Formats: sequence, structure tokens, C-alpha cells
Amino acid sequence: MTKHEAVESVIARVKAVYGGWRRDTTVAQMRADWDQLFSAPGAADIQDVVAAHVPCQWVTAPGADMGRTVVYFHGGGFQVGSLASHRELMACISAASGARVLGVGYRLAPEHRYPAALEDALAAHGWLRAQGVAAERIAVAGDSAGGGLGLSLLLALRRRGELMPAAYWGLSAWTDLTASGQSYDTRATLDPIHQRPMIAAMARNYLGSAGNPKDPLASPLFAAPDELAALPPMLLQVGERETVVSDSEAFVQRARAAGATAELQVWPAMIHVFQQFPTLLAEARDALAGGGRFLSACFDAASNRKTAQ
Repeated sequence: MTKHEAVESVIARVKAVYGGWRRDTTVAQMRADWDQLFSAPGAADIQDVVAAHVPCQWVTAPGADMGRTVVYFHGGGFQVGSLASHRELMACISAASGARVLGVGYRLAPEHRYPAALEDALAAHGWLRAQGVAAERIAVAGDSAGGGLGLSLLLALRRRGELMPAAYWGLSAWTDLTASGQSYDTRATLDPIHQRPMIAAMARNYLGSAGNPKDPLASPLFAAPDELAALPPMLLQVGERETVVSDSEAFVQRARAAGATAELQVWPAMIHVFQQFPTLLAEARDALAGGGRFLSACFDAASNRKTAQ
């Protein structure tokens, strides 16, 4: 199968799910369909745990360092997605980084609107720290809405005066709930799934009538320079065909201008969260391997700084 054929195969699978949804399709059915799309278990040990009040899962690949933790937030527009749908991806991240993964089952809209997801992210992180896990032994990662939520968590920790984790890795991170990026126009014919009306509708559903899409804790793109400067080293990966390319490009540009360390990778011909298809896409496997090396190097650097203090 050629690269083009592999990507088109992935697109067909995703469209088959979206295409079955109608106006009367329930949220519960959408969530079940999304979980079924990503049903591969992944090669890892899975353990359920409640972190504070938040249902979570430990996902640990063979040989992972139990002293290092990647806190992971799944995507799904804050409305679908789950620990089940992202189990294979979390297993791959655990294997690539050599760290255990704590998948966070945060509350979803429309039942629980902003800031419920952020409250759960803070609670899970606080629980982990209360278990005695040092900040330099924690990294934060997430895809799509979960990628934005991970950044929101870091900004909230900064506002609370708490220590920063060692690193952040975003996979097609949704950083701008205003959907104002140029790529919504320039990539409109290339992205097979995500168009501005859909993104805007998901943002409204997450924020509710009272939510502000420019609140940095909902849209990290709008964080102040001093907040961005305090963030840990960051890697943002995004597919070239995505309408949300601008979300990563603009965030990295603003973070760098503020003095933060941020790397942007735009993967040619790839689609939204292409890393979730490692069995079909060689690029997914390569991106996961690269992200894992990034996290491992950041863990090492943070540990060395701690030792030198």
C-alpha cells in the first residue's frame, strides 16, 4: 500500500463513522462509535485508578520506567473520545517514551461544560503530585482537544505558582476555540473532516453560552507572554492537511516570542491526529518515536537540573 493509499484508507474509516451521524444521533451513540473506531488495545498493562474524583488508567508498556509519568488527555472535541478510544495511542506513547502513562478520563460536554475538564485535569495532576511524584518526573501530553487541555493545565499550574512538569507534547493540539487561524481557509479543501463550522460548533458546545473562547484557560493561544514564557519545553506535531495547522503554528510562534522552548513539526500529507493510526501509517510510527525521544530527553534534562541544584 502506498503512502497515499494508506492515508486514504484512514480517511475512509473516519468518514464512515462521521457519515453515520445524523441530527438525531445521541451523544452516547457518537461516543460508542468513536470508541469502536479505535478499538485496538495496544501492548501495555492497563490498570484502572481513581485520581481524586477522576476516573483514570495507568497504561504501562513493557520495560517502562515507573518513576516517570506522562499525564495524557485524549481528544474528541471535549464531547467524544475516552480512555478506551485512546488506549492504543497511550500504549504507544508509553513504549516510545519509556514512561508509564496516566490517561485522564475528564468530564465531557454537553453534560459538563467548561471548566469541568480543566478542573478534572488539575485534580488528576494534584493527586499525582500528592502521591509523591516530583514535577520533574511528570510530562503532559494530549491530542486535539486534549492537547489544548494539557496546555490549559500548564497555564493553570503557573497561575497557582506550582512547579512545571518536565515537558509538553501536543498532537494536533486545539489551541484556539475562536477558529480564527488562516489554515481554516487555506486547508479547507485538504482536510477531509474538520471544517470551521464543525470546530466552532464544538467550541460553543464546550463553552456554553457564558464561556469566552478567548479565555487562555480555554484557548491557550491567547495566553499572555509572561505565562507562555513559564511553560516547559514543548513539541507540537500537526498534519499538513489539517485545518487546525494554524493552532500549532501560531501557538509555537507566540511561545517562542515569549522566550519559551517550542518545536513545531508539520508532517507532510498527514491528517488530524494521524498518530492514532500506527498500524496503517509509517508516519504515525515515526512521529510517535520522535515524540517519545523528546519526552525522554526532557525527563533526563529535568533530572540532571534537579541533581545539580
